[in-house]
Amino acid sequence: MSANVMFVFGLGFSAQALSMRLLAEGWTVRGTTRSSDKALRLTDMGIEAHLFDAGQPLADLSVLDGVTHLLASVPPGPDGDPVLIHHGNDLAVRASQITWAGYLSTTGVYGDRGGDWVDESSILDPSTERGVRREVAETAWCALWREHRLPVHLFRLAGIYGPGRNALETVRQGKARRVVKPGQVFSRTHVHDIATVLAASMIRPNPGAAYNVCDDDPAPPQDVIAHACDLLGVTPPPEIPFEDAELSEMARSFYAESKRVSNARIKDELGVELAYPDYRAGLAALLAES
Repeated sequence: MSANVMFVFGLGFSAQALSMRLLAEGWTVRGTTRSSDKALRLTDMGIEAHLFDAGQPLADLSVLDGVTHLLASVPPGPDGDPVLIHHGNDLAVRASQITWAGYLSTTGVYGDRGGDWVDESSILDPSTERGVRREVAETAWCALWREHRLPVHLFRLAGIYGPGRNALETVRQGKARRVVKPGQVFSRTHVHDIATVLAASMIRPNPGAAYNVCDDDPAPPQDVIAHACDLLGVTPPPEIPFEDAELSEMARSFYAESKRVSNARIKDELGVELAYPDYRAGLAALLAES
């Protein structure tokens, strides 16, 4: 068995993809969830699961003993990052035992760029409350590196899709809409490529670094829906001008930002070769797997 022990704060969609890969390689994986029922399901998958949320810190800190790798994917709240609020000091005193730590952030920290390109050297200028919270959380995690030498790496994720969570499923469920806002583009990434990037960073650690995690092809969201319909052999829903679309406040906030995100650094520095370099490759594979 591997001596590597991964602890994950927040065993969500992306973190589970990495966890299953590590389990297959003989790692021990521990982590947290907010739900007792989900904890049982994760245990059945081979992950040692513990309860944690903003109002419920870890009950037993011994679960952090022996941890060699750390991943945090819990979103920050109005008061800050709950992992750091409850356990920042606990991680600081264990910094010497941890060889790699990753924080899953979002490309939302760049804000709106009117469709222009951004990379990791771009100034952070979030334009939504969620983005502002992420920028603050990134700064707090990096402080653990500067002040306590916890080897923190930042991963700014684009829109995530994968098994059970993709445009094909949206079409199948009859929920697909083609909302058109001229000039609007989003970057996106397949969940399995996220796991690939994280694993590559563990092999080539560079504490303090930030990485954009996205595919090669920023695209208008209506194009993704149209392609999913084409793959499924159904008629695409009609285009709806953004001004006429009835969107939730959350959905409307996504259209407040348009940018193209460069992924050159994960390729040049980490040697990553994306399995799904664009949404067409990703959707085709998901259709074949369904």
